[in-house]
Parts: sequence; C-alpha cells; structure tokens
Amino acid sequence: MERVVSLLPSATEIICALGFEDLLVGRSHECDFPPGVRALPALTEAKVDAGRPSGEIDTAVRALVRDGLSVYRVDEARLRALAPDLIVTQDQCEVCAASLSDVEAALARWLGAAPRVVSLDPRTLGDVLRDAMRVAAALGDVERGRALRSRLSDRISDLGERAAGTASRPSVACIEWIEPLMAAGNWIPELVALAGGEACFGNTGRASDWITWDALCDADPDVLVVMPCGFDLARSRAEIAPLRTQPGFERLRAVRSGRAHLVDGNAYMNRPGPRLVDSLEILCELVHPEAFAPAHHGEGWQLL
Repeated sequence: MERVVSLLPSATEIICALGFEDLLVGRSHECDFPPGVRALPALTEAKVDAGRPSGEIDTAVRALVRDGLSVYRVDEARLRALAPDLIVTQDQCEVCAASLSDVEAALARWLGAAPRVVSLDPRTLGDVLRDAMRVAAALGDVERGRALRSRLSDRISDLGERAAGTASRPSVACIEWIEPLMAAGNWIPELVALAGGEACFGNTGRASDWITWDALCDADPDVLVVMPCGFDLARSRAEIAPLRTQPGFERLRAVRSGRAHLVDGNAYMNRPGPRLVDSLEILCELVHPEAFAPAHHGEGWQLL
C-alpha cells in the first residue's frame, strides 16, 4: 500500500475526495480539511508569523523572496522517517505553500530510493479538474479520478446554467489581499463569469495583481468580495480596518447597496481543490441573490 505525503492543502483535499485518505502519512502545517487529516504529522512550517497584521506579513514575505529564500521550511528528518512512496506538492505559488524546489532540496540528501514527486500547478478551473486525474493516476486508480472529475463538472455545469439564465451581469471585484490591495486572478475571474458576473480585475489563468485604491474606486463594482488568501472569516474581519478606513470606502456602490462581502478565502476561493465548486456556489449567491438561496451564509461568507 502506498504511503503518501501531501504538502499542499488542495492536494490533500483531492486525495481525500478520491477516497485515499487512509494512504496519507504526513501533511503540511496548513492542511486542515477534511478534519481527520489534522491528526497527521505536519512536515512544514512558515518562516513568517502568520499571526502578524497583513501588511507586516506582506513586508516579511517580500523580504524573503527578494533575498531568494523560501517562505517555508520542510522537516527533512521527519519526512525521511515517514518513508513516503509519493509526495504531492506545488510550483504554482512560492508564497502559498511549500514549493517543488523546497521538496527537491529536502530530497537532495535522501539515502536510498527517493519517493516519487507530483507537483501541481493549477491556474484555471480546468487545471484543477485535470489535477484530480493526475493525482488519481499517481495513486494507480484513474477510474476514481474520472468519477471525481465527472461529479465536479456536473455541479459546475448546473450552477453555470442557472446563473446564465439570470437577467443581469453585475460587476464584481474580488480582493485577495487587503494591505496592500491585491485583486484575485487565476481561476477567480473564470468563477465570476460562471456565476453570472463581470470581473473588474484579473484574467483567467494569470497570477493575481496588486491594485491601487484609486483603481478600485474607479471600477466602483456592483459587488465587492473580500477573500484574503489564507484567512478565515474571523481573521479577515480582524484585518479589514485598512480597507474600511480608505477615503471613499462608504461611497462605493457595493457598500452603499449592502453588497460588500467577506468570504472564507482559506477554505474556499484560494484553495484550488474540490471546494472550488463550493466557491462557485458562494459567488452565485453573492452575484445573483435573487436566483440562489444563501446556503453558505455565515459559514462561507458574511456581509462586510
């Protein structure tokens, strides 16, 4: 039986959705879903204190990246002791999780046969569906991958068709980081379009971009979605002051009309695994509340 280590929260969710949770022997410090994986040993840690304010986190991460340093540490000794056959990691974002280069550095001093490494690089919703197939193939059961892909695709199609039947296309600004401001890219503009909206910022398949406050004011979106990467709802609300105190915040169309929202970015929007379909459902609720019941209100999103 395979022994698997996942150093990426979304990959952990894919492995579990495929029905292979029992093969996991280790995880990253950020892998927290499904809840059972929290009992596994954590093999990574961040070099930056995630409890610091978002502006300080940004400054510390920029300094590490500028100096060519990794944002994460991999526990090489513990990884070797677990003797995995397969390690799943990523090379999509060097500040979001342990990267392929981190894993390669940890394996450089490996004695004996090194484990296989699968590195994921999702940029679009289609990439996430293909990743489910890649992980399933690496675990020797392509049929489970096809079944998961089919279930997710059917839900995406159903939500997209319902949203397409609505009468309007509200403009939507999705904010991925508060201080400084970052607009969400990659799969988020695609999800906004599927939810029946028009993304103010970002391009599908391209990295998220820093934006200015003036740019957000100029866009003056119908719907504002604040979804800080790595933050749950409580943490996002605690960090919202730099946005709320910007000049003209209360005059934004979305704020005046009660359509400014906080979303659990850690569990949903910023984690490219099976729950991206739940993220699409959340966006449908926010973009077209007249057509979608607020099923995720309170747990997935709140009014800002």
